[in-house]
Amino acid sequence: MTRVVEVPATFDDRSFDQFAAAIGEWPPEGRLLIDARAAQWAAPYGLIGLLTAGQALAELRLERPLFTVPASDEVRSYWSRIGFFQHAAELFEIHGRVPKARAEGPSEVLVPITPIRAMDDVIEIVGGIQENAARILNKELGIEAKATMGFGMALSESCQNIVEHAGTGGWVAVQAYTYRRRLGRRVVTIAVSDAGVGFRRSLEAAQAKRYGERWRDAAALEAGLIHNVSRFRDPGRGQGLAGIKRYLARWDGKISIRSGTARLAIVPPWDDDVPLVEHLPFFPGAQVQVVIPAQDAEAR
Repeated sequence: MTRVVEVPATFDDRSFDQFAAAIGEWPPEGRLLIDARAAQWAAPYGLIGLLTAGQALAELRLERPLFTVPASDEVRSYWSRIGFFQHAAELFEIHGRVPKARAEGPSEVLVPITPIRAMDDVIEIVGGIQENAARILNKELGIEAKATMGFGMALSESCQNIVEHAGTGGWVAVQAYTYRRRLGRRVVTIAVSDAGVGFRRSLEAAQAKRYGERWRDAAALEAGLIHNVSRFRDPGRGQGLAGIKRYLARWDGKISIRSGTARLAIVPPWDDDVPLVEHLPFFPGAQVQVVIPAQDAEAR
């Protein structure tokens, strides 16, 4: 039997749980048909989440899911520019007209979806993205060039977490757009997702006994994001998220991590997100979003 999973019309971190709920129990029974025909807008977080679902199903050796492309020409064009269809073709049986890929120079507003498979990928990705991202940060957010090194660190650490903790590969994308919810300013987002073991299983050996009955997805996220705990016991490990938090504190940014059935965020004053949400529909691996807003005249 084929289960139809509708992609939300606006697909971002807020509507991601709707997508996870539509998949249902994991691993799903029967073949999935991912229906994106009604999609009107998707953040990088949503698009790499789609690829993560396809990746997770492939790694379980389940039947290749079907995928119907958005009906909107404009939406299909954007999904093509950010590189979604290029990677989706390897994971889904695609139905519908896909725009032909065109060779384009560096974009002023996005860094296309890029797979992460090994530490060499992280080095290459960060090196390749840094210059383009620096231009986006300076032009779109008003962050001076010297401060973009911290962005490169945040990007590197986010990608490195996949290689060190997930046990499998993942995806990263960067984009600038106008964040209309409350803020009304331009933002740059880093979206990172993997189909791996998730925070709870990654940290279980080192932390489960300490937390006892509290050891759930939420406790694991708390240990990793709030207390900077790593599954590695050697000194100095686990400082990647701490470095990201320091950078975001300077620029009034936000980080949100979803893993398993929980999501934890460090929420700046300009956002109305809930810091901790539990009992969410399960989704494999971990999904990270970093948001950096445009700076006003009083920015540090």
